[in-house]
Amino acid sequence: MHDAISLPHERLRTVTARLLVATGATETDAVIVADHLVDANLSGHDSHGVGMLPQYVRAIRSGAVDPRAHARIEDRGGAVLSVDGQRGFGQVVAREATAAGMERARSTGVALVALRNASHVGRIGAYGEQAAGAGFASVHFVNVVGHPALVAPFRGSDARFSTNPVCVTVPPANGRPAVVLDFATSVAALGKARVAMNRGEAMAEGLLIDAQGCPTTDPKVMFQEPRGALLAFGLHKGYGLALACELLAGAMTGGGTLSTVPFETDRIGNNMLSFLFDPQRLPGAGHLEEEVAAAIGHVKASPPADPSLPVLVAGEPERAARAKRVAEGIPVERATWEQIREVAESVGMRLENS
Repeated sequence: MHDAISLPHERLRTVTARLLVATGATETDAVIVADHLVDANLSGHDSHGVGMLPQYVRAIRSGAVDPRAHARIEDRGGAVLSVDGQRGFGQVVAREATAAGMERARSTGVALVALRNASHVGRIGAYGEQAAGAGFASVHFVNVVGHPALVAPFRGSDARFSTNPVCVTVPPANGRPAVVLDFATSVAALGKARVAMNRGEAMAEGLLIDAQGCPTTDPKVMFQEPRGALLAFGLHKGYGLALACELLAGAMTGGGTLSTVPFETDRIGNNMLSFLFDPQRLPGAGHLEEEVAAAIGHVKASPPADPSLPVLVAGEPERAARAKRVAEGIPVERATWEQIREVAESVGMRLENS
């Protein structure tokens, strides 16, 4: 990585938690957010890691985030729960919403959790992992409000919605780890453009268009006016799924969509519609572990087109990244570390250069 430093994950957790406490969070909530951000870095998703800290501090200072708010949960009857995040840390309120959904699914077999009014919830796979760790399968749809649009619709030339992620998880089976499919409906997340810009790198072709709707590899187009836009993956298919996220996570939760919720400086608002269910209540339960293991083994047995790149299953790249980064440290580009240092100094914390 160009012009980066390597930091132990323990140090990043401590620095992040201290910084959040200094900006008004409780120690308990600061640790939850810090662990989420650093775990995203460990998983190889630097776009959702500690590089978000300057944005979070700005949001707290402007009132876009309430660092002490918690989820307000309303029982809507049957399997349905409505959760108001009250503009609290997304990592805190989404974790609470997922826990409530798991509790409901234990009694009903399935739960539908409609979370609205959360701040940035971070890596969605974390909530799938939370559910999978308790034996539940889950599906999550997320949209973004209060933030400038980032992604162009298929055949469009400017941004009309955000990166709207989807996550599907299947709990561990037969000694194998959980399958965690977690992806943005854009080809790349905005954070990846931020990381590339901070590294002074171009992005791959087919990810971005500039403000005139022309293809570009320059990540700066996402951070200057007039803005460019990210592209949805898979042409009309990714665009269709992104719109489905807007309707399911935005319209149906009551949290709104980018078309109706006004822009607010420093805000990244998230709504999330989650389905959690107990696979042991389904007809396939008796042979579920064997079937899951067989399906995974079947696809992984495909001879790789490139011998150095074997077939992988969702969740494996993250586990490999965690093992490597726990051992070797987390690479953080110097521009990002300098931004974190500046924010830390603004709240009276002094951080070394490396």
